Amino acid sequence: MPSVATLENPPPSPRVRLAVGGLTPLTTIDYPSRLSAVVYCRGCPWRCGYCHNASLQSPEPQTVDTWTPVRNFLNRRRGLLDAVVFSGGEPTSQKALFAAVREIAALGFEVGLHTAGPYPNRLRQLLPLIDWVGMDIKAPLNRYDAITGVPGSGDRAFASARLILDHGIAYEFRTTLDLTLLSRDDVVRLAETLADLGVRNFALQRARDEKRQPTSSWLDDATIGRIESCFVNFVMRG
Repeated sequence: MPSVATLENPPPSPRVRLAVGGLTPLTTIDYPSRLSAVVYCRGCPWRCGYCHNASLQSPEPQTVDTWTPVRNFLNRRRGLLDAVVFSGGEPTSQKALFAAVREIAALGFEVGLHTAGPYPNRLRQLLPLIDWVGMDIKAPLNRYDAITGVPGSGDRAFASARLILDHGIAYEFRTTLDLTLLSRDDVVRLAETLADLGVRNFALQRARDEKRQPTSSWLDDATIGRIESCFVNFVMRG
């Protein structure tokens, strides 16, 4: 039998080599209704032009242990935070995410995941380990490759979307919109497609540049109304 001390404060595993690019120690917006910390993971296979964390797209060689200091910080925040969210970059691009998620859950936190769904097989294995997922859906299927720069990315994303819905996990789907890349009709088509899949919770957020300025004009009220009518819960941000 493991000791009580081990159960309450499991030691970090030397096998966890998660490449961490940053940490937000406290947020109320990255996991609904939870006080959370956000761990930003390095690496992403896609190259969306409006990415607000582009510096995390390319993984860096693991010359130092970036996970253990983060894990130790989170251990000290037990009882003060409700959840830890793994974001990025694209967290599922790292196989070490599985062990990191298990460690955080063992500390007693709820676990959230921000993903764009490029690795549906990994996501399928992760879903039983997490409590909430924010799914970034980029575009209608026929426009995906133009947004991500990667052929076949739309098929992977929509496969991941179906996994989330089939699993029954708490979720939010969200789209970051740059109207220089997608038309209003594209956004409406995407909303209708998601609604047909069974998505009930959807957020639309405005793309911004490095200076936090909007990248394009915004949607008219009539278009927003059409999108809102597709969902039970609809939120606009930015």
